Amino acid sequence: MIPIRVFLLILLIAAPSLASAQQAMNYEDASALLGASCGKDIDDNCRGVNLDPPRLKECFIRNGDSISAKCRDDYPRAFNAIQGRITARITLAKLCNWELNHLCGTVRQDPVKGLQCLLAATRSVTPNCNKAIIAAGFR
Repeated sequence: MIPIRVFLLILLIAAPSLASAQQAMNYEDASALLGASCGKDIDDNCRGVNLDPPRLKECFIRNGDSISAKCRDDYPRAFNAIQGRITARITLAKLCNWELNHLCGTVRQDPVKGLQCLLAATRSVTPNCNKAIIAAGFR
């Protein structure tokens, strides 16, 4: 049904994401692809499943015979892109640790203020930190 598709797209766009800078598909494209290719399959086969990538992927695998060919072809790429963004966001603080400690002072303990500091210090951050910020979808 349409409401479930809309909810899926909103959830995937708002949820922590995953595309690394090297991946061809970004998070937004992955969410759109998943909604377009698998929306009906989610409505028909995965109703009531929490719409997070691991549980949705498990539902697709469990209902593999009922999933459309288009969805079966597209969901692995979409889930890989989403997982990449999630990973990038998890590792951001580790990859930008030096910048957080040397450029952001006491705000580094607050994730939001630390991120705002990193984004404001664009020219002062190392290339690796800048790549991590981009991969996490913040720039």
